[in-house]
Amino acid sequence: MYEASNENGHRVTIDMRKVEDRKDQNPVELLLSSLSACGAVDVTLMLKKRKKTITDFQIETVGTRRDETPKAFTKINCHYRITSPDVTIDELNKVAKLALEKYCSVASSLKAQITFSVEVNNLSL
Repeated sequence: MYEASNENGHRVTIDMRKVEDRKDQNPVELLLSSLSACGAVDVTLMLKKRKKTITDFQIETVGTRRDETPKAFTKINCHYRITSPDVTIDELNKVAKLALEKYCSVASSLKAQITFSVEVNNLSL
């Protein structure tokens, strides 16, 4: 198990134990959760700007991964389920597409070419 924290001290536990022993999400699950949450924020904001009513909003995000290492995602499907008296399917499709293709930082990062920098320090000295 690992813990990650940001500059404000907010923490998240990352659980790398076997599935049956796991109490928190592993890094790959957190990635899908981050994508879901980022898209949800953007969809919700766009619909609220259009003065739409949202009574329930659920997202099921499923990823397909390569069999070979690295087991990167080859496909991710975000299935949005919204309960609203005034949002149409076409409207939800439009804002979901905008959210994931234009506004969501996590989705954009998944498409980015990332440059890594590594530094090793021997703290035992």
